Amino acid sequence: MEKFEYFQLISNLKHLPRKGWVERGVNQPETVASHMYRMAMCAFALKGTYDLEKVIKMCLVHDVGESIVGDITPADNVAPEEKYRQEEQAVQHIASLLPVWGKEQVLALWKAYEEEDSVEAAVVRDLDKFDMVVQAFEYEQKQGKNLSGFFQGVDVFKTEEIREWAQELYQRRNTYFNNSSLS
Repeated sequence: MEKFEYFQLISNLKHLPRKGWVERGVNQPETVASHMYRMAMCAFALKGTYDLEKVIKMCLVHDVGESIVGDITPADNVAPEEKYRQEEQAVQHIASLLPVWGKEQVLALWKAYEEEDSVEAAVVRDLDKFDMVVQAFEYEQKQGKNLSGFFQGVDVFKTEEIREWAQELYQRRNTYFNNSSLS
């Protein structure tokens, strides 16, 4: 195992700012690692009968390829197939640095997320979107920004439970904007 290369690649995520926030002028934007961490911690709030271990692990793996390819956003004009190819190649390299059991898990979890091949993968995709809107709302409140472009409606959430969380967040956001000078 090339453990120190692996450790360094994972460390990259701790320092890689989420590019969507950078592109919108957010001061001190969250990192990819902090995004994945909150997703994993949100999983503990789920009431559904999911394989929680799989959900948490998938949260921690879903963006690991960004430690090599960076945070590719729509503004980069990279075709989805090319983004997938680059990230898959990065994940395969990262996984190759692990013992067999770790390699197999990382590859399987990443692929499951990308293909949304289970209810857990759908939950993680929803947690990914939910974390984004929670973070956007936090930046709106703390930095006086209007990040409406990140709020696409609750219909983007496939999981009933997370859709309910999003509905509550949207209500809180509406109340905030109705009571502030940012509207």
